[in-house]
Amino acid sequence: MMQRMGLDVTVIDRPWGEGADESILQDILSKDKDKKIKAVAVVHNETTTGVTSDVKGVRAAMDAANHPALLLVDGVSSIGALEFKFDDWRVDVAVTGSQKALSLPTGLALVCASDKALDHMKTAKLPRCYYDFMDQLKTNPAGSTPYTPSLSMLYGLKESISMLKQEGMDNVVARHHRLAEGTRKAVEGWGLELLCAHPRWRSDSLTVIKVPQGIDSNKIVKHAYSRYNLSIGIGLSQVNGKVYRIGHLGNMDELMMCSAISGAEMAMIDAGMKIQPGSGIGKAIEYWQQTAKVIPTREAV
Repeated sequence: MMQRMGLDVTVIDRPWGEGADESILQDILSKDKDKKIKAVAVVHNETTTGVTSDVKGVRAAMDAANHPALLLVDGVSSIGALEFKFDDWRVDVAVTGSQKALSLPTGLALVCASDKALDHMKTAKLPRCYYDFMDQLKTNPAGSTPYTPSLSMLYGLKESISMLKQEGMDNVVARHHRLAEGTRKAVEGWGLELLCAHPRWRSDSLTVIKVPQGIDSNKIVKHAYSRYNLSIGIGLSQVNGKVYRIGHLGNMDELMMCSAISGAEMAMIDAGMKIQPGSGIGKAIEYWQQTAKVIPTREAV
């Protein structure tokens, strides 16, 4: 997107299955003696590969290089599911969407901007119209918007945020980690591997699973949908046909995930994989049963 808008972009390309390399970033910023780099943009959680980058580590690399660039974060599949500290990590702009951890339909974009980012906006020269912060800042103090909003989505957002606050964000993050761990236990039980090999990068929003050579992962996704009414994700771009994706973010619990894992297990068998029935879901159930706690509002039951 930035390249299409005519910006001079330095891409730090990493192998699929790895996150943002803080040491490479620090080296690039340290060599920028004239401070020509205006911003560092990072995807917090990458849904194609199931990788979560370390935004806190990225900020530490920027500080170590003593560089004033803005820190821009794509938090579309992380905010509301994973730990995210906008103020503590001194993020300057973060964006998310309604359709991921906020458990709503697609249709809302949410942006948070720091005072530093808003100050830079005053001298920015790129053209903007619909998403101009100035239009928002003029109308938001009065509780209004510059354009007609989707009121039904805003009511849904209000309820979604209320549910997250009621659960408590620390508990939300812990729940997502537990669901992810159970899913990874299932993958181990199947004898398969994750696209994201190193534990430090593994996402708690979704799990991306490699399939053996000779198996088309798109067939697994098609069988899951056509036979079991289950929607799981295909592999994208260079991993199309080689992986499939199971999401575990948003308003999810163990029983929902049991359905997804059972459906994926049956679909893999349908696609010709030598999977022992129960081998994956059994491992997930074992983990979730052993780590289950009483729901906070039901202690007296």
